[in-house]
Amino acid sequence: MNLACHDDSEARFRWYVEGLSSVIGHADRHGPLRDYCTGLILPGERKSVEPMAARTAPARTAAQHQSLLHFVGVARWSDEAVLAKVRKVVLPAIEKHGPIEAWLIDDTSFPKQGRHSVGVHHQYCGELGKQANCQVAVSLSIANHSASLPVAYRLYLPKDWVEDAARRAKAGVPADVVFKTKPEIALEQIRQACEAGLPRGVALMDVAYGNDSRLRTGITALGLSYVAGIQSNTLMWPSGAGPKRRGKALNNTGRRDEPDLISAKELAHGLPKSAWRTISWREGSADWLSSRFARVRVGVGHNKLIPELLLQEWLLIEWPEDEPEPSKYWLSTLPPNISFRKLVDFAKLRWRIERAYQELKQEVGLGHFEGRGWRGFHHHATLSIAAYGFLIAERATIPPSGGRSTALFQTLGLPEGYRPRGSALAA
Repeated sequence: MNLACHDDSEARFRWYVEGLSSVIGHADRHGPLRDYCTGLILPGERKSVEPMAARTAPARTAAQHQSLLHFVGVARWSDEAVLAKVRKVVLPAIEKHGPIEAWLIDDTSFPKQGRHSVGVHHQYCGELGKQANCQVAVSLSIANHSASLPVAYRLYLPKDWVEDAARRAKAGVPADVVFKTKPEIALEQIRQACEAGLPRGVALMDVAYGNDSRLRTGITALGLSYVAGIQSNTLMWPSGAGPKRRGKALNNTGRRDEPDLISAKELAHGLPKSAWRTISWREGSADWLSSRFARVRVGVGHNKLIPELLLQEWLLIEWPEDEPEPSKYWLSTLPPNISFRKLVDFAKLRWRIERAYQELKQEVGLGHFEGRGWRGFHHHATLSIAAYGFLIAERATIPPSGGRSTALFQTLGLPEGYRPRGSALAA
């Protein structure tokens, strides 16, 4: 598939979906695939099956509803194969603006009522900023400064769900799905991305993942560098110091019997004024974003996976001038000779995943799936990512001088009546 071979968005969309059809299985799935992706891209407040059926086949809405419902919730096609085809097409469009720089680890949540939708549980909901009934999915995205694309996506299944045979059966949870923490899911996704030969990037994660020393150690064992958010009470050895006893495994979360250990917060407060620099990292909507940072080399102990290994890493600290305390802390295994500005730039590149989730939810309806099953949840997410991938590829065809609108549809110039050729509505 060569998107550049076609002169307009409609033709490129048809070519894109035909490529996805090659890995979807039976020929009778090609039409529902085309229509589902069309429904996700068309303007509309709701991207669940019923309104998409009405938009893509107004003359036969009931039949279209059943067709799309079966395709997304019942049909046995491979999410992994479709995602692999999406990245094969979209990755070159992203790399037109530069090589892949980062692997973004994160999760996203979907508020839900009741208890029967797969994985729903009373847990922290990032969308609401509090504990609430919701589903949470863990993802891995590849990114540069221009764009990011999810390459792996999996629902987090709480222990209550894993141990409830009746609910598992009703929701169609596969028998081989066992309980894994979110960092464990993330490490599995990273391992699979390495095996698939994806272009390498620095692993970026917030404190929910970065504070897990097993995840950080696992990433290092795979040959990747990271910039990981950590809590202010994370313990470490200042540069030049180290553990007094090397006979026991070390842990960066609480060796109170090691007198040289110091928390990230204590270390930050002890730095001289000359250690702090104001650094800008990217242009915002009104002006360049900037803050005050310090960095210092520290020793961090890892246990279990690599016993008794003391790693020298960067501790990066953000302390805005108008704040009474430092606001953020990161550990990083980027090289000792990396520039200060580049280290900050990597730490702040995580904004790409936040932007991607916003667009996935607002523009292509990632959170609009109304079914309750495991297969439907993941199929809808895969198709949402596929639709988003097409929009990324299309956006890459627009010259910078053309300007960019907030809404992706306006960016692509898709009118309300837009229909890809060959869709159910083309006639």
